[in-house]
Amino acid sequence: MTIDATFHKANALIIDSNANARSLLTAQLRELGCGFVRSVARVKEARIVLENAPYDLVLCDYHFEGGDESGQDLLDELRREGLLPYATVFMMITAEATYAKVAEAAEAALDGYLIKPYTLASLAERIRIARHRKRVLGPIFEAIEAQEFDQAASLCMRRFNARGEYWLFAARIGAELLLRLRRYDEAKALYEAIVAAKTLPWAKLGVARADLGKGHHSQARRTLENLIGESPDFADSHDVLGRVHMEQGDIDAALATYRAATELTPGCLMRGQRAGTLAFYKGERGEAQRLLERALINGLRSKLFDLFSITLIALMRYDKRDAKGVRQLMDTLTGELERAPSSSRIARLRRVVEALVAMQERRTADALGLARELANDLKRDTSDHECASLVVAVWIRLAASDMQLEEMDDMLLSIGMRFCTTKAATEILVAMCEKNEVAAETLRSCHGKVFDIAETAMKLSMRGQPDHSVQLLLREGEKTRNTKLIDMALSVLKRHESKIENASELEPQIHALQELYVRPQTAAANRPRAVGGLAIRCAGLAAEV
Repeated sequence: MTIDATFHKANALIIDSNANARSLLTAQLRELGCGFVRSVARVKEARIVLENAPYDLVLCDYHFEGGDESGQDLLDELRREGLLPYATVFMMITAEATYAKVAEAAEAALDGYLIKPYTLASLAERIRIARHRKRVLGPIFEAIEAQEFDQAASLCMRRFNARGEYWLFAARIGAELLLRLRRYDEAKALYEAIVAAKTLPWAKLGVARADLGKGHHSQARRTLENLIGESPDFADSHDVLGRVHMEQGDIDAALATYRAATELTPGCLMRGQRAGTLAFYKGERGEAQRLLERALINGLRSKLFDLFSITLIALMRYDKRDAKGVRQLMDTLTGELERAPSSSRIARLRRVVEALVAMQERRTADALGLARELANDLKRDTSDHECASLVVAVWIRLAASDMQLEEMDDMLLSIGMRFCTTKAATEILVAMCEKNEVAAETLRSCHGKVFDIAETAMKLSMRGQPDHSVQLLLREGEKTRNTKLIDMALSVLKRHESKIENASELEPQIHALQELYVRPQTAAANRPRAVGGLAIRCAGLAAEV
């Protein structure tokens, strides 16, 4: 019994907590001619294996004894974070009791499933069909591997429009590519066409993601709320709704939404960290510590684990006077820095925890020196909201120890005028102030000042003075380095270009400021997972749509 002519070259991974099941599947795959077979017993181990090496075939059990994670959780997370190649065949093995969930998932992301007990013949047939589909869609996958995303999207659209073999799979891949290319109108049209042809939760979710990408938050929110009402167990819709809440500055609603997603998939590393981070910002530290420490235990070696979580845990342990716990986290970050010595981000995170250790040990001069180093990082053009939030956290704790910090007021003012770009971004910085109301009020007043500048600019534009509007935004954007004001300057310029005499001179100035301050912020939000990057911490969620 053979699968196809190249199956002897394939490598396979078996994920099952039952040793007998692993042995049986290994023997069956070898009998079918599979070239290399590896097996692991836990989702945690499987995640790391799949993050670091491609496999042609993955056979995964749905249920794992003694753990929160299911095989579906693993698949969803790997697909969502782009860590599983499209060319990989991922098949779920399930008991009759969970058939409905797995069958529904098969329409979205699975390549096939087997119901226990199964025969060698049924296993062979499922693998054969799945590998055939991968071959049919092969040119699309090859274009993606070559990062020719426009070409890949074009191939997907051609197959969808012709209703060719596996058109639904091609349509989903194509829509994802269009979102990645920020071609939101085309992506939305494709998702809506899929919904019209065959109503599927993931297609409705795609419509909302396209609206979110275009900044149509209210429309995206309505779609998502309706989708959650229809399919409450579809956890991905909670993720996107959480992003909408953050874009609208509603951290309470975002936390509630991510809580719901975490309850649906308790083993998901990214969702647990997002919920834990938001719980931290809302002052619900017991929940925050539980979620983030669980993520640390289950995922430190995973690319999906964000080292920012370690810093938040360190802040909570410091506040509980857990000196040993904070030092352990500093040692952990030291190890991570040794693995990635060129990472300025990891070095900064370690410096934060090192400052906490110095404060615990009452080494005041050392603590103040480290805090000033962190503050100096903010003078860099490439510093981001995360850096600002950590500086606030460290200096607030220094101030709580009755130290005289004359430069703190000016530093907070500078942070506020640069990084208070939205309500959500402001409230995250305020959350780092703990109970220091003076600092919190300084940051909120900065948000008010930024809003006033933007409002004045809009009034000038509406009164027929767009040139004065752009000049105001450009001047204040350059002075404060506030990305909202800089982007707004370009928006006003483009809208009223014909009415601004020196538009050709102003545009290069704005682009130069964007290169200095806006693009580094976007790069930070899209930071590779190997270095971490919970976009939720700086409210820059649209980049992860």
